[in-house]
Amino acid sequence: MPDASVRLDWPTKRVVSAIPAASLTPVRAGDPSSVLIAGDNLAALAALAPRLGGKVMLAYLDPPFLTGRQHERIERKRDPKTGEVIRSAHPGFDDRWEGLDHYLQTLGERLRAVHALLAPEGCLVLHVDSKTSHYAKVLSDELFGPRSFASEIIWRYRRWPAKTPNFQRVHDVLLRYLKDPRVKPRFRQLYEPLAPSTLSTWGTGKQRAVVGKTGRRTRSSTTDERTPGAPLGDVWDIGIVAPVARERTGYPTQKPEALLERLVSSCSEPGDLVLDAYAGSGTTAAVCARLGRAHVGIDANVDALVIARQRLERLGVTPTEERVTLVERSALPKTDRGGVRTTTPRRVRRPAA
Repeated sequence: MPDASVRLDWPTKRVVSAIPAASLTPVRAGDPSSVLIAGDNLAALAALAPRLGGKVMLAYLDPPFLTGRQHERIERKRDPKTGEVIRSAHPGFDDRWEGLDHYLQTLGERLRAVHALLAPEGCLVLHVDSKTSHYAKVLSDELFGPRSFASEIIWRYRRWPAKTPNFQRVHDVLLRYLKDPRVKPRFRQLYEPLAPSTLSTWGTGKQRAVVGKTGRRTRSSTTDERTPGAPLGDVWDIGIVAPVARERTGYPTQKPEALLERLVSSCSEPGDLVLDAYAGSGTTAAVCARLGRAHVGIDANVDALVIARQRLERLGVTPTEERVTLVERSALPKTDRGGVRTTTPRRVRRPAA
């Protein structure tokens, strides 16, 4: 349970903020297990509560990284006459903030909304970078409770080196939190190949510990059963999406399908529901469609959802599409208005997800 004794604080922090009153309006009918929602993700998450509360097995949040700049989507086309690749830039999403406090306030509101949607055995995976991971960890401890923290996954990758008098930044951080630490979580163990030294010593047989009378391990032996490999650790070497990769969409900060495949495969089962509150180009949706998971993706950027829809259609899936429609709170039934203390928010620039 949340532990209020350890908190991340800042002068303008609001423990409970005004949640936009909204409904979800159908745009296009499609597969009910594949849903794309256009609009502010906080409003969408609140509107989804009656439908999805307690049903989401895995929530993946890949928010903007506080880079302080406008990201561009790069489109590549080949000139039919010359064969030359022509690049054109289009607006992607705005990652400019009033400050760290504004960023954390926005992130915390969405973490709280996602927490309410998770199934008891479900989990959240928050994808951030080293610049904000320590703040995000303390904030998540506050909202989920320290006992709900499950793991910190380091995603290591190679990229074009930067000209900086420092060690190259070549990793992101993924924080995994359980909805309820008292409940056995949904988790399937994945494996990676054994080290060459292990194979040369023990071969491909499954190792077995031999214990003595005191119950302590004295030696190891192998069995005839083939080993599945070494249990997957929390440092993942996965390449970024290469410029010539077939899955590349040109959308900024696109994550590789291999990364989401590990998360979805280990933290959900076929038929489970996966939520991506910052859907971007639809990597999570595409992976879920291939692996047989129901999924909901939310993004304020219409271009991003067009790309996501196209990826799903290439997989033979026609997604259901909805949009967030803001409504006057006075128009809501009284049962939908209670329990939220509203405050007058500062005028802010809302970044596209």
